[in-house]
Amino acid sequence: MSNAFSVLRYRDFTVYAAARFCTTLAWEMLGVAVGWQVYQLTHNPLDLGFVGLAQFLPFVLLVLPAGYVADHADRRLVLVGAYGTQGICAGLLLWFTLSGATQVWPVFVAMTLFGAARAFSMPASQAMTPNLVPPEAFPKAVAFNSVLLEIAGITGPSLGGVLYLLGPSVVYSVGFGLVALVVALISTIKPVRATRSTDDGVGADLLGGLRFVLHRPTVLGAISLDLFAVLFGGATALLPAFASDILHIGPAGLGVLRTAPGVGAALTALAVGLAPIERHVGKWLFGGVALFGAATIVFGLSKSFSVSLVALVLLGAGDMVSVYVRHLLVQLETPDAIRGRVSAVSSMFIGASNELGEFESGVTARWFGLVRATVLGGVATLVVIGVYLKLFPDLRRLDRFKRPP
Repeated sequence: MSNAFSVLRYRDFTVYAAARFCTTLAWEMLGVAVGWQVYQLTHNPLDLGFVGLAQFLPFVLLVLPAGYVADHADRRLVLVGAYGTQGICAGLLLWFTLSGATQVWPVFVAMTLFGAARAFSMPASQAMTPNLVPPEAFPKAVAFNSVLLEIAGITGPSLGGVLYLLGPSVVYSVGFGLVALVVALISTIKPVRATRSTDDGVGADLLGGLRFVLHRPTVLGAISLDLFAVLFGGATALLPAFASDILHIGPAGLGVLRTAPGVGAALTALAVGLAPIERHVGKWLFGGVALFGAATIVFGLSKSFSVSLVALVLLGAGDMVSVYVRHLLVQLETPDAIRGRVSAVSSMFIGASNELGEFESGVTARWFGLVRATVLGGVATLVVIGVYLKLFPDLRRLDRFKRPP
């Protein structure tokens, strides 16, 4: 265990990890509040999809320019600006609640602002991690950071559900305070700028990261596989509707459901931190996504609270395996000079798929119903795996990660 926590000797990484823990905790809390509040106001699962769409559109439009900024500016200041904007978003949600409004369009405005801020925070934060620890400590840093984020994913929804019993304004106030703390923490980190490449042909412009990914089949396969898996298997967007209409539990129960994937992911992240994946990397990646799809099907069919919890725990475990493999694969294959732009491409595939997947889930739930939409999503994820096994044979046969430079 002490070996797993050895990355804490690096002060700036410790501060960075604490800041990301706090911001994840804040937005897991706010996610419960926003989902429950919107559904109780409209009782329309499509509106839950629009919450995701409002985040997706600005994210996908801004993430590539944001990657370019991360490669040419102080990555620390990029994060300060992005997290500060997220604080403004939390303030807007607080104002919406205190005003007593019944129309949900201000929530969509706030989520649009959050999507724009996230477009800048994701590439900068992913590209920044290798700059804060020595290369040999990077796999442990990824695992440790994943554990912290999943702990936040466990405690955030439960805390949000409990605080929601006091009113959504309480959740938004606490979230605003946490984001303010995050901005203060990031500001104390030393300036972090990308290493300049001596090769003018490597990522010299805005689309350099995209060209880099397209010319490396293993990287392209890993990040696009995750995109389609989350796009079709995004059952978590419908948790407020399942909690209300299928399982008949309140916001506190919804918070417990939201924590379940985090439990599975945190336990898995801790396991790979103690015993990192070193062999059969491709098989681990496909196996993790397969577990994600199968667990989605079980969750969709379940009418039992306990069975749903177990399914969501397994869903989170499978997701963490694929996230761990993909993140190490992308970062270890990428030169630091274009790491921001490549991280932006990865974020566009992975991050945007979360919001677009939420919208897809809302639309299909409106068309087919909650249960059918979720089960079909899980089946589609398994079909995608079958297609990718044939399209990306090099990824399927990948045995080891590239050694750190």
